[in-house]
Amino acid sequence: MAQADSRALALGVLAGAAGISLAIVCFRKIGAGGGGRVLHLRSNADHTAGSLGLQTGQAEVLDRLGALIHCVSELKEEVKALKDALPHLQDNVRDQLRGRSGDDITTRKASTLHRTLTRRKKASASATSEGQSSEEAESEGGYITALTDSEEEEESDDDRKPPQEPVDELTALLQKADRLHSCNGAEKAQGLNALLERKAEFDQKCQYLWRLSRAYADAHDFAVDLAEKKSCAENGKKVGEEAISINPQCAEGHQWYAILCGLLSEYESIQNKIKNGYLFKDHLDKAIELKPEDPLSYYLLGRWCYAVSQCTWIERKVAATLFGEPPSATVQDALQNFLKVEEISPKYSKFNYVFLAKCYKDLGHRRQAQQMCDAASAMNIQTKEDEEAQKELDSFVSSL
Repeated sequence: MAQADSRALALGVLAGAAGISLAIVCFRKIGAGGGGRVLHLRSNADHTAGSLGLQTGQAEVLDRLGALIHCVSELKEEVKALKDALPHLQDNVRDQLRGRSGDDITTRKASTLHRTLTRRKKASASATSEGQSSEEAESEGGYITALTDSEEEEESDDDRKPPQEPVDELTALLQKADRLHSCNGAEKAQGLNALLERKAEFDQKCQYLWRLSRAYADAHDFAVDLAEKKSCAENGKKVGEEAISINPQCAEGHQWYAILCGLLSEYESIQNKIKNGYLFKDHLDKAIELKPEDPLSYYLLGRWCYAVSQCTWIERKVAATLFGEPPSATVQDALQNFLKVEEISPKYSKFNYVFLAKCYKDLGHRRQAQQMCDAASAMNIQTKEDEEAQKELDSFVSSL
């Protein structure tokens, strides 16, 4: 609608409202004068009865006219409000076509439609209490209903949004396990019991099994008894093997199987320790291949490379005797993996800075080693692993 046409429409409505008001005033005057002349032509008896009837009829007409005048005054206010809103109509249409739904558009709509709706509701209640006819009430109610429908159409956008699908039992369990694993205190160990309670239902799901393997690793860290630690490591390794047998392309399955192999090697003979070391390396390489941006895998591979680089000549000979070829890695290999961790996730962990310092020291770069020590010291202690890293850091700093 053009702005000139909108203004013409508004002026037309105002003229119509003024005409209605003038007609009402004239009707009042004519009704009052005409009633007096008719009364003089009748007899005294008819005069008394007619006077009572006319007074009753006039009172009813006046009540209706009063309600009508009230509605006309309300209509004038509404026309004025609509007239004030018309200059913004083109802007509103332009904004809606551009896809904008900001607060200014919502405010403009609310300032006219909501005020009009409120006035109409008040006018309807007032007219009904003063004896408004059923036809007028029906018309009034229809006007209110039309406005209400418009508001419902504006608010129907929220109803069109697709409802969120309910979370199934497995997803809820996995989310709970992830939440417990992310805790820093003893709550972390509670994930094992939460998963074991549903093992009979989900023991064929890879996503469940690798989380169960991870939960065994968490329980291992919080266990105090040596036999309990070894049991957690053995059960976790077994579950991890099941996970990767169900889905060989699951990076987390290979990652946590490797971790459990490393944990179990602490309680095994030299032969099994070396065997688990090979398994550790192979599955870490597979995890990195499947998920190359996971900093944990690079951190673990850096630890493996650093440990192998520190092996003695005798340990290498034993590995060569048992498996034909000893594991091979250098301090430089370890350094590159720890730097990759920092590249993917800066300030990944206090322990990563400690091992970066160790690598720099072994390579003769004492200044860089000191910088890594400072970076490790600047990190807060939040987990049990951070506590162990701080102890190792304190011991290492004294050797620089």
